[in-house]
Amino acid sequence: MKKLENDRKQTYTIKEAKRLLGVGTNAVYNAAHRGEIPVIKIGGRLLVPKAALDRMLNPEPLSE
Repeated sequence: MKKLENDRKQTYTIKEAKRLLGVGTNAVYNAAHRGEIPVIKIGGRLLVPKAALDRMLNPEPLSE
């Protein structure tokens, strides 16, 4: 996987998100439209907030 150019980015493109998630482009778009992946719509472009995707990929363990 190609390293993302800027680790300080606040959002990922759909293409970057699909690489991080290991799924196809259509799967990311469908999950975004179902509300499973949070997105920001700017014009006709969907961006995935980095903080939200990071939380999804690295959830906090439940405290007992």
